[in-house]
Amino acid sequence: MVVDCHTHVGALDHFSPSFVAEMVRAWGEMSWPGDDLAAHQSAMSGLDRAIVVAMDAPAVGMVVPNEYVSSYVATDPERLIGFASVDPNRPDALDRLTLAVEDLGLRGLKLGPIYQHFDPTSPPAIELFRHAEHLSLPVLCHQGTTFVSDAPLRWARPFLIDDVARACPDLKLFIAHLGHPWCEETMAVIRKHPNLYADVSALHTRPVQLYMALRSAIEYRVTDKLLFGSDFPFATAAETAEALRSVNDAVGTGWPPIPAEVIEGIIHRPALQILGLEEK
Repeated sequence: MVVDCHTHVGALDHFSPSFVAEMVRAWGEMSWPGDDLAAHQSAMSGLDRAIVVAMDAPAVGMVVPNEYVSSYVATDPERLIGFASVDPNRPDALDRLTLAVEDLGLRGLKLGPIYQHFDPTSPPAIELFRHAEHLSLPVLCHQGTTFVSDAPLRWARPFLIDDVARACPDLKLFIAHLGHPWCEETMAVIRKHPNLYADVSALHTRPVQLYMALRSAIEYRVTDKLLFGSDFPFATAAETAEALRSVNDAVGTGWPPIPAEVIEGIIHRPALQILGLEEK
């Protein structure tokens, strides 16, 4: 089974003009096919399942509503799984998450401290993490860098999730993008806590960094905690799988290769079972 643990959809009007301008500045063009749901469906061909995330980040002008994701995943419930997003700064954050689960059928939570402007170790954030734990929801948390200027990197470091895991030991949480560029912090944190994982999305354009992160995962003995993800529309699952399978081409022959069984293990990891998302 192949599960893409990290995909996005969203109409262009879910992003503010300033956010779009930042994207153009970083990438050189505006090419967001996320509002083309047929493009998402096409990119998911060959996959068994895919997680589709909302994003409630008004602080940086990125709000993909829970209702939008819920409506989309309902078109293909055998393959798509929706994750809600709730800004912890909202006074009704806990109620919003409960509503997303009970009324919208969403099955996980997507958070991005740097996009939502919150310290993941703060009391409101821990309260939301605990609520997700109570609801048995897995959490996908963006810990890592970004192109967005008004996104505080002090809340991006993967080591901050150590306090979250200590406060919520039964919460299943995976760190997006291996927490790059702080990948070694990610390995240290996911090794320390049984219910912490990380996805490999968005590193397809950084093959040397991907190679070094996988070497670190081998040395920390946590390759079994790495989940497959593409970060669509920034990459497809096929492009991500190809990047993983060709990662050894990125370095000289003097470097030890990443074993094929490690790479295939990531691509075929039983993520739904790991995250508690298997159909009951």
